[in-house]
Amino acid sequence: MKAYIPDDHNYAAKARFGRIVTVSSYVTLLGWFILWHVFLIPVPTANPWVISLIHMLPLLVFIHVIITGNPRGHAWLCFVLLLPFIQSVLAATNPNTFIYGLGYSLLVGTLFTSSMMYARWQSRYNKQLAHRSAAQQANADDSDN
Repeated sequence: MKAYIPDDHNYAAKARFGRIVTVSSYVTLLGWFILWHVFLIPVPTANPWVISLIHMLPLLVFIHVIITGNPRGHAWLCFVLLLPFIQSVLAATNPNTFIYGLGYSLLVGTLFTSSMMYARWQSRYNKQLAHRSAAQQANADDSDN
């Protein structure tokens, strides 16, 4: 049986909040790429949709994880977000792309933190449910005897 997680924490509510922030920051970050690379500052010598897609590709790999709410997938998303975070900090150090880099850094940081906390809280909630189920099963077995 999995380790006991005390019931004094409302991990269901925390996980729900983490999921809301994760999904909203994920969608906002994808929109940020499209807004910046297609409408605000498109590259004149390239197709801006291709540039946006290249920036969004590492995040689009995790769209199934975001939709299903898999805690392990959210933890892996955190690892992948380290690369866009480096890119966002580099963009923030350039005076020409300071605003873009600052917004990009804040969005990636928010997505990283919320995804990490969602993975933690949802995993703990799943352990609570497993413990409750095992306890109920044990009580049902005891009452049968």
